[in-house]
Amino acid sequence: MKLYISCDMEGTAGVCSWKQCDPNNAHEYPVFRRYMTREVRAAIEGARAAGARRVLVNDSHWFMRNLLFDELPDDDELRVISGAPKPWSMAANIDAGFDAAFFTGYHAKAGDAATLAHTYSDDVYAVSVNGTPCSEALLNAALAGSFGVPVVLITGDRTIVEETTRSLPWAVGVIVKDAIGYTSVNSMSPQQAQNAIRAGAQEAVSRIERASSFRFEPPFELTIETAAVEHADFIELMPGFARVGGRAVRFSSEEYVPLFEAFVAATRIAAAADPVA
Repeated sequence: MKLYISCDMEGTAGVCSWKQCDPNNAHEYPVFRRYMTREVRAAIEGARAAGARRVLVNDSHWFMRNLLFDELPDDDELRVISGAPKPWSMAANIDAGFDAAFFTGYHAKAGDAATLAHTYSDDVYAVSVNGTPCSEALLNAALAGSFGVPVVLITGDRTIVEETTRSLPWAVGVIVKDAIGYTSVNSMSPQQAQNAIRAGAQEAVSRIERASSFRFEPPFELTIETAAVEHADFIELMPGFARVGGRAVRFSSEEYVPLFEAFVAATRIAAAADPVA
């Protein structure tokens, strides 16, 4: 059995501030990258207890080089993707060769009243596919689903776990914290969270046969509402995008992969519009 893991950091137990997950912060970040790594390890341990062997982990937070390799299992059946940019970003290297996917440390989407809520970029105010509001989890799950790979585990804050399991009812959700505000949480301890994730991962793998892959139905229509007008100005210049509002652009496709690639490119183009003076 081959497992794909996309791991983020904002949904890690205890995280409530950008300072804790900002690699440029020399004080708090080293502590919380360790908690992130240990949650990933717990997910691997739980999956392997249920029979999974080969695992590919995609480090998906910020500069995407957060995981502490010496705290991960030491064996030749684990591979880790590090660094950025990657063409498919948080879903890099997903393909039909995987039996299932886990999303760990995930967080609420832009616009939700939840801790550190965003969708890929602070330049994105909202994103939808075929009219469905999308989080990073849903966008990435649809890419996995386009290859027939089901997402069977999601861990993070209550908002993202409950939202994702409504769309993916076969997935096991592990809630490690509740939002009190944008920068405050009521959280499990790191060890409690790791124990819960280990148990959830084991359950998720044990019931893969009942899982389905998540898909939107073609034709696909992506709508991005940006945080500022100038972000939409830049995205509109990309072939295939049309301006549909002061801060809104739209992209249509008969296939999901090109749409996902257009979204990733759009977030990077929008960042180039941020003021430098």
